[in-house]
Amino acid sequence: MKAYIQRLKIILLQNKLLILLSIIVILYCSLFIILFNPKDINDNTITGYIYDYKTDGNKLTIKIKSKRRIIVNYYLKTETFNLKYGDYVELKGEYTPISENTNFNMFNYKKYLYSQRIYYMFNADSIKLIKKNKNILFTIKNLIVKRIEKCKYSKKYLYVFLLSNKNFLEDDLYSSYKNLGLVHLICISGMHISYIIMLLNKLKTKKIFIYIFLILYMFLLNFSASIVRCFLMYLLKSLKLNISNEKLLLIIMLFLLVINPFNIYNIAFIFSFVISFGLYYSKSKYSSLVAFFYSIPILINNYFKINFISLFMNVIFIPFISYIIFPFSCLVFIFNFLDKYFFYITNYMDKIMLKMSEISIFTVSFSKLNILLIIIYYLVLFLSKNNKKYYLGIISLLFIFYLNNSYMINPRVYFLDVGQGDSSLIRIKNKNYLIDTGGKYNYSLADNLIIPLSRSVGVKKIDYLILTHGDYDHMGEAINLVNKFKVDNVVFNCGPYNDLENELIKVLKNKNINYYTCVNRVDNLEFLQTKKYDNENDNSNVIYTKLNNHKLLFMGDASITKEKDILNKYELSNIDVLKVGHHGSKTSSSKEFITEINPKYSIISVGKNNRYGHPNKEVLDNLNKSIIYRTDQDGSVLFKIK
Repeated sequence: MKAYIQRLKIILLQNKLLILLSIIVILYCSLFIILFNPKDINDNTITGYIYDYKTDGNKLTIKIKSKRRIIVNYYLKTETFNLKYGDYVELKGEYTPISENTNFNMFNYKKYLYSQRIYYMFNADSIKLIKKNKNILFTIKNLIVKRIEKCKYSKKYLYVFLLSNKNFLEDDLYSSYKNLGLVHLICISGMHISYIIMLLNKLKTKKIFIYIFLILYMFLLNFSASIVRCFLMYLLKSLKLNISNEKLLLIIMLFLLVINPFNIYNIAFIFSFVISFGLYYSKSKYSSLVAFFYSIPILINNYFKINFISLFMNVIFIPFISYIIFPFSCLVFIFNFLDKYFFYITNYMDKIMLKMSEISIFTVSFSKLNILLIIIYYLVLFLSKNNKKYYLGIISLLFIFYLNNSYMINPRVYFLDVGQGDSSLIRIKNKNYLIDTGGKYNYSLADNLIIPLSRSVGVKKIDYLILTHGDYDHMGEAINLVNKFKVDNVVFNCGPYNDLENELIKVLKNKNINYYTCVNRVDNLEFLQTKKYDNENDNSNVIYTKLNNHKLLFMGDASITKEKDILNKYELSNIDVLKVGHHGSKTSSSKEFITEINPKYSIISVGKNNRYGHPNKEVLDNLNKSIIYRTDQDGSVLFKIK
């Protein structure tokens, strides 16, 4: 330990100017992000040129450059989209705020757009071509796209490896790369650019032409972080400065952060610099292993899991993609007749990725790491360098990461924003209870919200999945959840099963998961049973619990009728947290009931601009003595029960 401290002192003394500069840049970026607030714009018409676009069914997303950068959403009606890069267009519609993530720890779309210097969103009603592209750089990009489109079999990977465009990859395939922690393999990285530079150098290409090529390629890739880093690194190294690669890399990173502080929210930017630093600093021949260790905190804080099979996959696929797939994609672009042969190879690669992604035995869940743990982790890597003894320290830290947030000293209750539906997560010590899953058609809440959010807060499994009743907006994701996450027990409500519940029961039997119906108590959760009703809503499980002397009541979709029966059978008063019944519908939350239970906080789980008009004004009036939180306005809500 003394040796490590002494080494740290030497490093700090030798690099004090660079450290001071880093602190200044960090302070500047922090202040910029806190104080930044783009001006409101009320124009109904915008004009500018198209510098990027993608289509998803009939939805068109266009990136426009005018006086400012704008992302535009436009839904195709009957027309086909035949505009090209660089076309100057006029759009009519209205500006709309860029929404942030409304659930804890989830992907923040707003900050992601800010990292691309896009601060405005525009919903277009019409789009009109003003003049065709005349820019030579956009003409080159359009010619490349036209050439790629001729390769009908393998064009998706040509888009990936030539233009860093992943829009043509199938959702399940892209998910498999994410699940395996191999997304960096399908990004244009410094590795690919270094390969091209090496090839150009072997061909004895003059440096000026290499500069021109890199500048052109930066433009084609919309100045992505990895290629900008590569270009600046090549430029500075060409100047033969007496500065180490890792210091040059740090200077480049600080420079790009000053230009745009929101780069810190761009995962590609973070991966590019952190892994590159690790490779430069370690100078190890085991580059795949080094890249994996340096990427661990980034993977954890973005995906909340690590698939350790990616160590093996990286060793195989980094050289395979670098020296076979990437060069082959360049050849296919030049010689289109190789299209089918390239497809055969990539098709087998796809099958391997999809198959390996299904193997979950090597996947370990981790909760979101705080800044202190991240700093300690990288300090261990930094100070240890290539000393083999550091593996023990890394393994110890990974074990701490695994246990992080696994046990709650004080209970926590999360009310998730699942749109027009319900889902609440209760954590008591080392047990986890999920009440309802929500449900959205054509969107997987389990994959995109419930599972990653659960992992991010330290949940390794759901001890009890409690379904208040069988409506889709309350249990629509139940089957998907039990198929993809460990669930020990499922609790149904009283009354007959509907089709959705019967489908779930088939899955539970197949997976040997225990399920119960019409229960009175689960651990500290009491089910307020009254009688069986002739409708699904009144048969809802109504759940009462007392956590550290704080009373919580979850009403499901119970109506005024059941509320009266509950008051007649149970003594309820001074409820601390009320999960309001039926999304604030007028069929629930009668004045008599609310007056009797006298909630301090009222949570309404409701979708933004929902077609039902929830929550009802009369219900809001009934709740006006309590503090109201609405998921459509406030996003997800967390109560720490101290």
